[in-house]
Amino acid sequence: MTGLLTAQGARGLFAALFAVLLWSIAPLLVEWAAALPPLKLTAISLFAGAMATIPMSRKAHPVEKPRLSRTWQLVIHLLLPLLVLGAVSFYLMGLGKAPTAKAALVTYTWPVLFVLLSDLVLRKRLSLTVLAGTTIAFSGTALVLDPQSFNGELSAHGVGYALALGSGLCWALYSMISQLAPVSITPVLPALFLTAGAGAAGADGLSGGSMASVSILAVTAGVVLGLGPYGLAMAAWNLALRVGSTAVVGPLAYLVPVLAAVFMVLAGVSAPDWRLPLAGVLVVTGCFVASSGRTPQGRALPAKSTTARSQ
Repeated sequence: MTGLLTAQGARGLFAALFAVLLWSIAPLLVEWAAALPPLKLTAISLFAGAMATIPMSRKAHPVEKPRLSRTWQLVIHLLLPLLVLGAVSFYLMGLGKAPTAKAALVTYTWPVLFVLLSDLVLRKRLSLTVLAGTTIAFSGTALVLDPQSFNGELSAHGVGYALALGSGLCWALYSMISQLAPVSITPVLPALFLTAGAGAAGADGLSGGSMASVSILAVTAGVVLGLGPYGLAMAAWNLALRVGSTAVVGPLAYLVPVLAAVFMVLAGVSAPDWRLPLAGVLVVTGCFVASSGRTPQGRALPAKSTTARSQ
């Protein structure tokens, strides 16, 4: 509790809450930007995210710059942009092929996926708490999946849920690599987003995409998506983990699926469904169970952004 009683602890707590709120409105912004094809929306949001992270990257100068091996150079400058591209594009494509609130809830299992991967990589085994937490969290996602989504073959909704799960897996891998990297990822965030955005723009161009008949509202929502959930939220989350108690701010990430479902219902985008709040509670509970018993330091903390290595 001491982290909450200090000025820095309070600053970190408010920064974490700000990040959680921004992540929670992402599905709503995607709904408003639905007129944009997924790859085009991916490019717009990532370019906007690159612009939003420039100030943060300029302040995050490491005290020393260790020499990176060729492997780590490829991981940071090639694999991480690919993971960001996959995370955002899979998420947006998944939301276009399945009910928005439900597909978003599937993506928001990324914290428990991160803990699962971290156990496999760092501990070379799965603990009982991780297995129990994973089971609880995925029971929450199973609760919201439409039983008619699978009808002899993978239907449109089934593909959407699979893409949403792929997005969560990309975010989990991105978080794990960011924490294992020998240098902070923060200074290269703008370049990372620009590379991923260029990949999305190139793919959109090859698919014959154009900006014709695209509404201003859709473009604006795409830009806000990049500036907020993919830009300012990452900066706020890094700040929270630098100046706050990780044991306090870390679990706040698990509020995202619950708040996202609430915002979608309040905005009239999703109809009230008794399964959504129950599923959100199951996902949050599963994440807490999976991370229980783990050290509250950076390497054990699920984070969508560059957490443990932030300055």
